[in-house]
Amino acid sequence: MFEVFRTTSSKVILAAAMIIIAVLQYHYWSGEGGYLPHQTLLQQIQDQTDKNEELKERNRILAAEVYDLKNGAEAIEEHARLDLGLIKPHETFVQMSTISTQYQPIYVDPTAVVDARTNEDDEPVPELP
Repeated sequence: MFEVFRTTSSKVILAAAMIIIAVLQYHYWSGEGGYLPHQTLLQQIQDQTDKNEELKERNRILAAEVYDLKNGAEAIEEHARLDLGLIKPHETFVQMSTISTQYQPIYVDPTAVVDARTNEDDEPVPELP
């Protein structure tokens, strides 16, 4: 079977064929427009498409808010109340805060005597050596 490759010309042809196949494989996998750059480009296109969809949704929300601000007094009033803290005459402003579940109340002893001039307890705190 290998008797064909005993001559020098057949060895040269085999070597040339192997070199051509290696070059073609390189161009297929890594060359310009090859498989790997193509896959990278497809991933970049998908990422940009996702980002564009998020931006379109944000723009849609902003356009709706602009429309409300131009055409409705309720949106302007809501913006003034929430963002600027404005209140109407004869209204009482009440602000609610949310306390996390890790909140630990501080116990204050109502019977403790505090010096109003120094805001300290009557009993001195021992100093550390």
